[in-house]
Amino acid sequence: MRAWPTKTLSLGGDYNPEQWPRAVWDDDVTLMQRANISFVSLGIFSWSWLEPAKGEYEFEWLDTIMDKLHAGGIAVDLATATATPPPWLSAAHPEILPVDVLGHTLWPGSRQSWCPTSPVFRDYALALTRQLAARYHEHPALAMWHVSNEYACHNLPCYCDECARHFRSWLRRRYESLERLNDAWGTAFWSQRYTAWEQILPTRHSTTFNNPTQVLDYKRFSSDALLDFMRAERAVLDELSPGVPVTTNFMTLDHFRHLDYNAWTPTVDVVSTDHYIVDALEHPRSELAFSGDVTRALAGGAPWMLMEHSTSAVNWQPTNHAKAPGQTIRDALAHVARGADAIAWFQWRQSRAGSEKFHSAVVPHAGPETARFREVEQLGRIAGRLGELVGSRVEARVAILHDYQAIWASEGPCLPSSELDALEAARTIHRLLHDRGVTADVVHPGADLSSYAVVVVPQLYLVTDEHADAVSAAASAGAQVLVTYFSGISDEHDHVRLGGYPGAFRDLLGVRVEEFFPLGPVETVALTDGTGGWWSEDVQATDATVVESYAAGPLVGRPAITRRDVGTGSAWYLSTLPDDDRLGRLLDTLLAAAGVEPTVAGLPVGVEATRRRGDDGSWLFLLNHTDLTHSLAASGHDLVADTAVAGSVELAPGAVAVIRET
Repeated sequence: MRAWPTKTLSLGGDYNPEQWPRAVWDDDVTLMQRANISFVSLGIFSWSWLEPAKGEYEFEWLDTIMDKLHAGGIAVDLATATATPPPWLSAAHPEILPVDVLGHTLWPGSRQSWCPTSPVFRDYALALTRQLAARYHEHPALAMWHVSNEYACHNLPCYCDECARHFRSWLRRRYESLERLNDAWGTAFWSQRYTAWEQILPTRHSTTFNNPTQVLDYKRFSSDALLDFMRAERAVLDELSPGVPVTTNFMTLDHFRHLDYNAWTPTVDVVSTDHYIVDALEHPRSELAFSGDVTRALAGGAPWMLMEHSTSAVNWQPTNHAKAPGQTIRDALAHVARGADAIAWFQWRQSRAGSEKFHSAVVPHAGPETARFREVEQLGRIAGRLGELVGSRVEARVAILHDYQAIWASEGPCLPSSELDALEAARTIHRLLHDRGVTADVVHPGADLSSYAVVVVPQLYLVTDEHADAVSAAASAGAQVLVTYFSGISDEHDHVRLGGYPGAFRDLLGVRVEEFFPLGPVETVALTDGTGGWWSEDVQATDATVVESYAAGPLVGRPAITRRDVGTGSAWYLSTLPDDDRLGRLLDTLLAAAGVEPTVAGLPVGVEATRRRGDDGSWLFLLNHTDLTHSLAASGHDLVADTAVAGSVELAPGAVAVIRET
C-alpha cells in the first residue's frame, strides 16, 4: 500500500484510461508528473471492462495501469467500480432498475441505473468489490478505496416494490408498532390510519398531497438505504483490505439535498466532496464558500478532500461558460481556503465521446500545450509550496446551523409558502459574513456550540428538544444567537409545536407569533429602517426588546427584529429577511457584541479572506474576485508568488495570495 501524499497539497483527477489506447497511458503518467499530480481516482465507471460477463473478470489492463502509476510516483484512489452496472447485468436482471414516482422504470443507457435496495444488484456489486479488494490490497499504488460514486445523483428516490418492502422494514425498526407510526404520521387526518404494515407504500404519485411525515420518513429511509449499501461495500474492504483508508465523494452543493451526510461521515475515513459552480446562481462564489464550510463541518473541522471540480466549463448547464484566465487556480485555492488539503478535477483527459465529452479536463481536446494545462502546471508548482499548511485548520467563531432533515421537512407538501427555499436565510447570512471576511462553520444542530461567539439558526423549521436546548444554552453561556423566521416550528415528526410560533424557540426569544404572512419572490415589506423579503409574521414581543418594526401593510407597528438578553448572551429574532444593507448592519452589531473581528479589516467587496492555523503558524488566504487591484494589510511570505510581504500586499485582478504570516 502506498502512503497518501502528505508533504504537499495533493493534486489529482478522475482518470479513465479505458477510454484511451494504451499508447496514451505512458504519456499520461509523464504529463501527471509534469503537472505535479500526486494521485488519481481510478476505475470509477469501469465495471463493464472489469467484468465483461457474469463472473468473468479481466484485470490485466488495470494491473498494467496500476503498475505504471506506481512507477511514476502517482498514488491511486481505487474505485470499487459499482457506480453503474454493465449492460449485461441490466439485461439479465431488469428487476434491479429504479422506478420513478409515476411508476415508470428508468431504463439503462445513462448511469446509476440501479435500485438502492435491490438484493440482486447488491450481490453482484459486492462480488466485484471482493475481487478488487483481494487482488489490489497489496498493490504498492493503492492509497485509498473509493466506494461507488456520487451516491443518489440519479437513482434516488426509487419507488419500486423492493423499496416498498424495505421501507416497511425500516418503519418497523423506527416505530416498532403501528400505533406509534400512526401517531407520528398523524394518520387521524384524511382517514389514513394503517391497520397492517403491508398497507404502507412509498410516497408514490397520488391524488393530491402525500402525508408530510410520510414524505419526510421516505427521504430518511432513502438516505439510509444507500448508506446501508455503502456500509456493505465498506465491510468487504475492511475484511479483505484492512488498513487502507476508505472514502466516497459526497455532493455538498447547494442544490443536492438527497442524503443526510451527517449520518454518513462515520462510514468514511476521509471526507471528500464534489463541487461545480452553477452559473445560474445569483452568488456562485458565495455558494462555493458555503459548500466548503458545510464539508469542513462534516469533517469535524479537520481538513477534507475535493474529489471533483472543473478546470473550466462543465457540460450540463444550459450555457457552459469557460473559466477566465487564472480562475482555475483561484477556484482550486478557494476550496483550500475553506479547509481542503487535496484538490482533484473531473477529469484528467477530456473524453472524445460520451455524454461528458465537452466537460473540461486537465488535458483538454487541444492537448497539453494549452493555456489551461499550463495553468494547472502553475498550480502544481504552487501546491508544492503550500505543503507546509497541510493539516492546518480554518478559524471560525461563528456557527450557522444546517440540518438535512430540517431541510427535507421544510420542503414538504402543504407549507405556508412553496416559494421559500429552505436555505434562503442561511445562504444570505453566510454570504454577508463572507463579504465581511468573517468565516462561519456550517454545522449540524447537534454539534458542540460552546466554542462559538455567534450562533445563527436560519429557517430551522424542524428541531428536536435537545437541539433547541443546545441553542438556548449557547446564548446563556454568552453567545449572540440569531434565530430567523420559520424556525422551531415542528418536532422531529413534523408535528407543529403548539402555543404559538416559533415553537421551540419561543421562550428563548421572548416572542410569540400567532400567524404567518409569507411574501412572494418579488414582494417586499417596509421596515422602519429598510425592507424585508420572502416572509413576515404577526409578532408579539412578550419578553423582548423591539429593535425594528414593520412600517407598512397589515403588520404595521409589529416587531420585525427583536432582542432578548439571556444569561451573558443575547437571543435575536428576525421575522423577515431584511435587505442586504439592513441585515449587514444587524450582523455587524452582533459581531461587535460578540467580539468577532473580520479576518482582514476593511475588506473590499469581492475580495475573500480566510485564515488557516496549525501548530507551526498561520496562513492568510486572499482571493480577489474583482477586476480591480487591491492593497491589503499583511506581512509574511506569499506562497503563491513566492515573495516576501512587508506590511501590505498588492492583489491584482483575479489574483490569489496565501501568506505565511509573521
